[in-house]
Amino acid sequence: GCCPLSPTGAQTTQLLVQPPWRPAVLWDRVTLTCQGSGTARATSWYKDGQRWWQKGPEDLSVTESGTYTCDRPGSGLSPPVRVLDERLVLQVPALTLLEGDTVTLRCRV
Repeated sequence: GCCPLSPTGAQTTQLLVQPPWRPAVLWDRVTLTCQGSGTARATSWYKDGQRWWQKGPEDLSVTESGTYTCDRPGSGLSPPVRVLDERLVLQVPALTLLEGDTVTLRCRV
């Protein structure tokens, strides 16, 4: 069998992006969803490394560019998600990619 992702098998916090492309761009009306253990209303949001919203909602509609992370009690801090305010951007799907995977790139303007 396969081993759990962590020694204790603990769940980790994930930050989901909608629409599911990275880097996200403001003109796509980006929504971030913080998933993890614990109460959704206990979510803390960070923007550019600074606490931005304590005990905020699980879903966040992004209106400013920056690097976002979220924290859920019991599962910790999520990996960061960048949201850009750019006219031209090269995007990849917002999922884990491994060497050898086929990937679709999007050039957006």
